Amino acid sequence: MRREMTTSSAEATRGVGRALGETVSAGAVVVLTGDLGAGKTVLAKGVAEGLGVAEEVTSPTFNILLVHEGRVELAHFDLYRLEREAELEDIDFWGVLESGAACLVEWGDRFPDALPPDALTVSISITGDESRRIDVKASGPRSEALAQAWIEASAGLPGVAVVPGERSP
Repeated sequence: MRREMTTSSAEATRGVGRALGETVSAGAVVVLTGDLGAGKTVLAKGVAEGLGVAEEVTSPTFNILLVHEGRVELAHFDLYRLEREAELEDIDFWGVLESGAACLVEWGDRFPDALPPDALTVSISITGDESRRIDVKASGPRSEALAQAWIEASAGLPGVAVVPGERSP
């Protein structure tokens, strides 16, 4: 399943993230892709809010992984600084994915073979100063159910437009 949403501001992008956080469950894997400055961390902050994480969430660029407590534990990866897939072992990437935490993986597209077969890929593209296009691709039944619930929860949010219908891969 592939769907598309657009947001008109950083707050709308954060709101879409909040809706994702409210619908995500333990063990889900969400891969965030997009250019630098596209809004991956803005969306991640919203996910954390939707999960009830109390502390401020920042990009784990230098830490690679930060774990936050909420309704469901949130494991937030940023793989930008890693150069080889073998480095994922050093951070127990696969162990964390299997831990039951909801996992957000920024720059996960750098290591596509390391990702689980059922993951939700969220690609964010800059379309204006603050506007973004968010492409949503599910790769299995669990991520498809999450994508559908997230799209439905986001449809009525201010500054968010859901493009009707499913897109071709």
